[in-house]
Amino acid sequence: MPSLKISELARRLGCTAAGDTDLEITGVAGIEQAGPGHLTFLANTKYAPKAKLTKAGAMLVEKPVAGLELTFLISKNPYLDFARALEFFYKPPAPGHGIHPTAVIAPSAHIGDNASIGAYSVIGDDVVIGRNASIHPHVVIYAGARIGDDFTAHSNAVVREFCQIGNRVILQNGAVVGGDGYGFAKQADGTHYKIVQSGVAVLEDDVEIQTNTAIDRASIGETRVKRGAKIDNLVQIGHGSVVGEDNIICSQVGLAGSTILEKSVLLAGQVGISGHLTVHDNAVVYAQSGVGHDVPKGAVISGSPAYDARQWLRTITALPKLPELVRAVRHLQEEGTAESKP
Repeated sequence: MPSLKISELARRLGCTAAGDTDLEITGVAGIEQAGPGHLTFLANTKYAPKAKLTKAGAMLVEKPVAGLELTFLISKNPYLDFARALEFFYKPPAPGHGIHPTAVIAPSAHIGDNASIGAYSVIGDDVVIGRNASIHPHVVIYAGARIGDDFTAHSNAVVREFCQIGNRVILQNGAVVGGDGYGFAKQADGTHYKIVQSGVAVLEDDVEIQTNTAIDRASIGETRVKRGAKIDNLVQIGHGSVVGEDNIICSQVGLAGSTILEKSVLLAGQVGISGHLTVHDNAVVYAQSGVGHDVPKGAVISGSPAYDARQWLRTITALPKLPELVRAVRHLQEEGTAESKP
């Protein structure tokens, strides 16, 4: 098991150490799970009572916690530095360097230097993949796809024909980039005629698509996920949609076709968005909201249909009192009726 002294951790993270700088750290853990050889973190002061009960040897903090006698690493961003520290102690396994003999790679495909391609992967005609690809077993990349440097695809990820992927993109298990959009035209006899999905899906640099998420190809044109967007498990990005730079899209979100999300939008879990609308920069949509209209820049909305989150909170607070309010209104009406009688 690797270990690092606090002094070395401080140097690598650019933090200031306070306490035993010779303390050996063998791993990182949460406040409640950490032991004497672990580094933990405190990023939110509401968890300070738990911090005082921790058994960790060291803690990343913005400032030392009064009454807590352990070694501190003083950080401007404890959560970020905790994430960086994880990388010193855990290295995820990669497929063996080189191309596994069971992988099937079309002669016309071009694979960049330093590739690792796992067992039973399939790479189609005219595919181009940049340097340092890490492709795990059972990945399928259809013909004509274009993929940049430092690409990682975990088992059962699929990149469909002619899709375009930038640099440092990660596809988790079961992610599908460029599956057919949901397009059908109703015929006179009531049956549905499939519309060819002739467009592509495009993922820009530093995008991560997590497990079992679908980025549909467009019927015409493109579906685009812009730089730095992070999309959680079980998300549906409908055809022709645009996911903006640095978006955070949590699990079980669904975007209908031609939705536009601008920069730094946050969609919490199970949000549903009807198509052909725009969610503008820095908007936040709370969990389980249903959005059927454009969302202004910086708005925070909730509910189904979604509206201003502060008004929604007042409404939800009042909701349990509605029966009492109805009885009071009826009582007042009855009193008014009685007083009006001669």
